[in-house]
Formats: sequence, C-alpha cells, structure tokens
Amino acid sequence: MVRSKQSPRHAAQYEDLPPRGPVEALIYWRNAARSGAALGAGLALLLALACCSVVSVAAYVSLLALSAAVAFRIYKNVLQAVQKTNEGHPFKAFLEQDISVPSERVQSLAASATAHLNAAVSERLFLLQLFLVEDLVDSLKFGVLLWCLTYVGACFNGMTLIILGWIALFTLPKAYEMNKAQVDANLELARAKINEISAKVRAAVPLGRKAESEKDK
Repeated sequence: MVRSKQSPRHAAQYEDLPPRGPVEALIYWRNAARSGAALGAGLALLLALACCSVVSVAAYVSLLALSAAVAFRIYKNVLQAVQKTNEGHPFKAFLEQDISVPSERVQSLAASATAHLNAAVSERLFLLQLFLVEDLVDSLKFGVLLWCLTYVGACFNGMTLIILGWIALFTLPKAYEMNKAQVDANLELARAKINEISAKVRAAVPLGRKAESEKDK
C-alpha cells in the first residue's frame, strides 16, 4: 500500500506558528476531528441546558454514562465467559489509578490562584475607578458600553450569549489567524480613530485624567 505523503505546502502551514497547549490546539483546529467533536459536544450540552434545567441535564448525562459503563461491563464479562479468559475488571486501570494531588502541585495551584485573585482585585479596582469617575472620558466610554449592553440584553438572554460565545470561540480565533494582516490593519485604523476622538473629547472636557506634571508632584 502506498502511503500518501503530506504536501510541502500543507506541512509548512503551521511551521511558523508558536507551540500551543491542548486548549489552543482545539480552538485553532490543529486536529479537525478533535475540534469538531469538542465543538459539537459543548454545543449539544449548552442547547440541552437551554431547554432543560441543570439538574435534569446532569441527571440524564450521568444516567447515560452509567448505562454505557454497565453495558460495557456486562459485554466484557460475557466475552470473558465465552472465551474462558480471566482479564478481570474492564475498568481496573481506572479504579487503581492514583488520583492524589502531590504537594508540589498544590503549591503550584495555590500560586496560580493567588495570581488570579490579584488580577481580579486589580479589575475590581479598575471598575471602581470607572464608577467613581476618576477619568471622565473613560467613564463616559464605559457608560456607552453599558448602554449598548442594554440592547444586547433585550435581544439575547444569558444562555444564548453563552452559546454564541462557544461558537465564536471555535471560529473567530481561526478566522483571525487566517486573516491576521488584514484584521490587524483594520483594528489599527479603528484604534487610531478612537484615540483621535478621545483626544478631542479630553481637550474639550476639563475633567479628564490628571496631568502628568500633577501626578509627579
């Protein structure tokens, strides 16, 4: 049998890309079968949660998993009886697996949790600065964002937004990767326009951020 070789163009498609973890590999469709399965399974779960309660979905999923495990256990027992083998429990490897967490791992998780907690505190401080109008222009832009969110909330509920976000997670990063140069150019134009408008507003409104000279004092 002749094995078909991967074309140099296809092989070099991801040659210059930085190495990614398993989550990034799913999002960027490095393996189409795995990414499609993850997208389909997550979408099915979210649609089920949209139609039924969380308790019902958890109960049905657990019942389905238990039924599959019982059926597989019975099948293996019957197969062992027919073939007269003594392979033991089919899930023995999983039952005997050591799931204890080493102390080094606990320390690593604690350090990571501390970093996330500090980031959350920084975000809370930033939101507090927006609500208490430390910078009038930033607070006005935040108000415009909240005003836009009222229209989004009138058109979509929370679960619908989560479903759309899940679909976007598997589509937007890949689309950005394939059209990175064009998207970056358009984003740079939009950022420059926003900065220009913000500068004009800051010049017209005397209650903006404190001048750097005042901060130094």
